[in-house]
Amino acid sequence: MGVARETVRAWETGRTTPRGRKREAYTSLLAELATGAADMPVRTEATAPVPPLSEPRPEAPATPLTPAQAFDALYAFCAPALVRQAYLLTGRRELARESVERAFQLAWQRWPEVARDRDPAGWVRATAYEYALSPWHRFRPRFRHPEPPPADAPDRALMAALLRLPPPRRRTLVLYDGVGLDLPETAAETEASTPVTANRLLHARATIAARLPELSDPDELHRRLAELASTERLRAAKPPTVRTGSERRARFWTRAAIAFTVALIGTTALTVRTAPTHYEPPVPQGETVQGVPPRVAPGPLSEAEVALRAKLREETVRGPERLMPLIR
Repeated sequence: MGVARETVRAWETGRTTPRGRKREAYTSLLAELATGAADMPVRTEATAPVPPLSEPRPEAPATPLTPAQAFDALYAFCAPALVRQAYLLTGRRELARESVERAFQLAWQRWPEVARDRDPAGWVRATAYEYALSPWHRFRPRFRHPEPPPADAPDRALMAALLRLPPPRRRTLVLYDGVGLDLPETAAETEASTPVTANRLLHARATIAARLPELSDPDELHRRLAELASTERLRAAKPPTVRTGSERRARFWTRAAIAFTVALIGTTALTVRTAPTHYEPPVPQGETVQGVPPRVAPGPLSEAEVALRAKLREETVRGPERLMPLIR
């Protein structure tokens, strides 16, 4: 085909579409495979197939769907794979389920926008990745302690190697080697340039290969990532439960916003009512007054003061200008 294996994998999962001569060659290849499929013997496996990490591509319905039906269809196609991807990013089963549910709750709140998006699955995946890799989860009591690792030793080694990667490199590795996106799509989803994305991918692969040399081959790494994610029983909630939770959360935040607005209006009205209507100059600071004699304690009266006191006492009894209360 003249392209990398990751590109063919992206065609098979429906993430991208070939164009031009590649489209004609790929169509001829599929026609030959379909023609020879009837003559090929059926191959049976003793073990169950490994669920893919990438989201399957939903087919276009024959009749128009209601918003709830379209949301449920998107959730049924994408949620199982997204939970496995979030588990590879975080190493936590409960956080993986919570990330996917929160992403779909936000998608239901913004469903007109998501429904018109060219890639609704990519929109939900990017939202789930952002929530799963948020650094604020480390402050939550339920996520302070690590969860039990996988039971098998190879799976534990691979999960430990993944969690040692920085979040941007871990996300790039899961998108490119796990989901099967090509380099430009991975760069667009991680909001980085193509050279930066390629550098992150090379460093992530080198780190994994240094710890696990048997995973130096990208195809083997892709297979082991799918096996690691499929060994855990990760199930998401039902679509009606997610939609109900989204509507309940939207009502709660709407009421909280209304209550905050009412409180803000009441506080503003009270401030306007009690605020002064004219300018009041500030009271100046006190100053020291000079020339005032110091206060002295009472002492013995002088002769003049004694005479004045006697005169006042006599006038209080005799004089007509004063009144003296009588005690009965």
